[in-house]
Amino acid sequence: MPSNTTAPPGKKTAKKKGRRARLLLLVLVLALVVGIGFGGYWGVSTVRASFPQTTGEIRLDSLSADVEVKRDANGVPQIYADNETDLFRAQGYVQAQDRFYEMDVRRHVTAGRLSEMFGESQVDTDAFLRTLGWRRVAQEEYDKVLSPETKKYLQAYADGVNAYLKDRAPKDVSVEYAALALTGDYAIEPWSPVDSVAWLKAMAWDLRGNMQDEIDRSLMTSRLSAKQIKQLYPEYPYALHQPIVDKGAVDDDGKFDPKADATEGDGTTTGDTPGTGPGGSSGGVSSQLGALSEVLDSVPALLGPNGNGIGSNSWVVSGRLTTSGKPLLANDPHLAPQLPSLWYQMGLHCRSVSATCRYDVAGYTFSGMPGVIIGHNDKIAWGLTNLGADVTDLYLEKIGPDGYLVDGKVKPFVSREETIKVAGGADRKITVRSTGHGPLVSDRSSELETVGQKAPVGNAAPDRGTGYGVSLQWTALQPGRSMDAIFAIDRAKDFTAFRAAAKNFEVPSQNLIYADTDGHIGYQSPGKIPQRSKGDGTLPAPGWDSSWKWKGYIPFERLPYEYDPARGYIVTANQAVVDEKTYPDLLTKDWGYGSRSQRINDLIESKTKDGGKISPDDMRTMQTDNRSEIATLLNPLLLKIDISDPYVREAQKLLEGWDYTQEPDSAAAAYFNAVWRNVLKLAFGNKLPKELRAEGDCINVRPAEATGPVDEQNKLVRECGERDPDSAQPDGGDRWYEVVRPLLKQEKSEWWTTPGNRLDPATETRDQLLARAMKDARWELTAKLGKDVSTWSWGRLHQLTLKNQTLGTAGPGVVQQLLNRGPWNLGGGEAAVDATGWNAAGGYEVIWVPSMRMVVNVGDWDRSRWINLTGASGHAFHSNYTDQTDAWAKGELYDWAYGKAAVDAAAKDTLTLKP
Repeated sequence: MPSNTTAPPGKKTAKKKGRRARLLLLVLVLALVVGIGFGGYWGVSTVRASFPQTTGEIRLDSLSADVEVKRDANGVPQIYADNETDLFRAQGYVQAQDRFYEMDVRRHVTAGRLSEMFGESQVDTDAFLRTLGWRRVAQEEYDKVLSPETKKYLQAYADGVNAYLKDRAPKDVSVEYAALALTGDYAIEPWSPVDSVAWLKAMAWDLRGNMQDEIDRSLMTSRLSAKQIKQLYPEYPYALHQPIVDKGAVDDDGKFDPKADATEGDGTTTGDTPGTGPGGSSGGVSSQLGALSEVLDSVPALLGPNGNGIGSNSWVVSGRLTTSGKPLLANDPHLAPQLPSLWYQMGLHCRSVSATCRYDVAGYTFSGMPGVIIGHNDKIAWGLTNLGADVTDLYLEKIGPDGYLVDGKVKPFVSREETIKVAGGADRKITVRSTGHGPLVSDRSSELETVGQKAPVGNAAPDRGTGYGVSLQWTALQPGRSMDAIFAIDRAKDFTAFRAAAKNFEVPSQNLIYADTDGHIGYQSPGKIPQRSKGDGTLPAPGWDSSWKWKGYIPFERLPYEYDPARGYIVTANQAVVDEKTYPDLLTKDWGYGSRSQRINDLIESKTKDGGKISPDDMRTMQTDNRSEIATLLNPLLLKIDISDPYVREAQKLLEGWDYTQEPDSAAAAYFNAVWRNVLKLAFGNKLPKELRAEGDCINVRPAEATGPVDEQNKLVRECGERDPDSAQPDGGDRWYEVVRPLLKQEKSEWWTTPGNRLDPATETRDQLLARAMKDARWELTAKLGKDVSTWSWGRLHQLTLKNQTLGTAGPGVVQQLLNRGPWNLGGGEAAVDATGWNAAGGYEVIWVPSMRMVVNVGDWDRSRWINLTGASGHAFHSNYTDQTDAWAKGELYDWAYGKAAVDAAAKDTLTLKP
């Protein structure tokens, strides 16, 4: 099933049933692929039947003129057409050739219809997705909001997809359909324009900001004090890590002026004291919110598990600082590794660019959606990183049989009934209820019905009864124009047009960087970002009090931007956009903490000091920089620890002379990261509630509700973590760097204290805890890598395995060998520029990667370079399935042909689509 898909809480039996269903499907796939018991029909011919035709001619009735599709050795297509509708029609056809199964699974996710493909195991996930209503919002967007021109392009794209599907048996579309045919009567439906629009909702969900932090802070109240929780969510370190925009202010007309001098005190705060809980009391909702966290984990995270790790790098350098004299632009979004990759490389070219055919663009697209998301046209280049704006709020709702309470009056729910069709089973019906804030996500779990039973709320709060419901307010649940923005960016020719397009890029809120052939560089922060009447969005709000409602959205004109800043470069890597002390609107309280961005800033400054210039290869080298910031802080202290155990001392010696780089063959990096993981576990992880700790992480603790000393009536209990290891805490990201930074200067702290056990004495000081972490790390790596430290390497711990996203995530090893690829031993690490992320609470496996890399040579486009994580094809066993991964793992880039002569020279196959 799609990654991170599990049954919601209270559904363990259903979860096991789902696993058995998946196992059956995997066995059938095994029979399908290797030909056991089915003869030659199920062998090689079936696998190859769905491979695309890439040469010769194919007739498409919907075309108005010939379209050429030229593919290079990596299968990357460049499409040439005479008009815009033919161009997007051909894009739909070509993407369906390579990636239709991926597209089909995605649209079933966004519509809450996975059960139609994979059966009963997906009913609960579908129910939650139907409650969110992505598809309904996408339909409303298409019907009422998007421009006629955008709808024309979407329809043309859908026509192209359907032209490919016409008269094809499912097994001839992708080998996975042959497997599904063995388990039911699944039929492929025609593609619709709304299928494309809905994908933006899934993208927005995975980039939604601080919702998990909002839950986690609330969960921590069962174990930690308000002061301790504040320590675990420190303020952004503006003195250490500069924000994206370091100048500018909102003027008297309410517009952001990037040239204005910002002074401290210009900024204002909204609502109550940060961290204030519902009803004005400190604290948050009860640990019942752990049930919501589990439900969120059950939603397929198509871009990756949501949390501190998600991010991206992008930066642009002015021509006055480059060897070419023109701007250079780099981008590498950090997302979960997927097979096939989330991205699809492509060029869309009007043969003659004119007022009636305006596109000459190339870059990275999403399969299932027309246009180019990241890339360049003949005048401008652009890149994206996640801004991380806080665009979601959870509301506690006092609900009853007739509705929900607001200001002492009962309002009726807005309700609808949804029918979930189930492959091989009976239909299921659910009722979706919504309040004025949004859908009641608590309706999807029996445990969530009791959310708020222990919430510390003020005296003005209504009687909790059996608990409060939980609703979700989220900007993406309102129709928007992001699809309009994508086409407008693709054809923009200057910064004015680029900003005008960005105005409609409402969700997900992204950092947009820019460069053009006239030598200009720029930045814009777009997005529909709420303005709150009260509170700061860090904790759930009381829905029964209308004074906590959103009062509107930050006007686009107030959002920060830059144009040709004096420093000559712009870096975005999920750090703070602007200093909150000088900016009047709240974007979020939960930025990334700036380790990657500051490292990039430092690398640029180092390279350009004394008149130095940056080359395209320098940009590539920066993308693969793997230096660990936490090592620069912690390693000197580790070397000072007096270690008497010779085996631990042997490991400690690995750290002597280490330069903090995390190469795949580095034994020092392996040991340091193991020590870091154990420091986090001892100092913080063992003090967190079970809802935040990883599954299988079991410790003896005093019950949360206990008071007084441990005795016979109040004895320790065995408590095991409950969270998916990919999203557990402490994850080791750069938030934890800032938690630990001040503590390393304190010999004594409550965080350094740990209880003893039969093998290790209790710790009371920093050095005692560090010594214990070094010992634990030594024996952990002995078990994982062997006794001889000379054989250790970071890459052996830190491995990437690419998994087929539906049929390669579980089951017999032989099936995984057939459908999956890897492992690759990688360097890099969490919060490094080369962000091969791992979760310290869960292990060392790579769960985040630079999903693609590109370096754009503005104006000299054919000297630009790019690479994808996997390959162009979504067909297992096709030569372009993972043909880019080896080079990607080495940090290499491929030539990116753009001009007609360069494309012709690189072309290996040419296909003509004819009317």
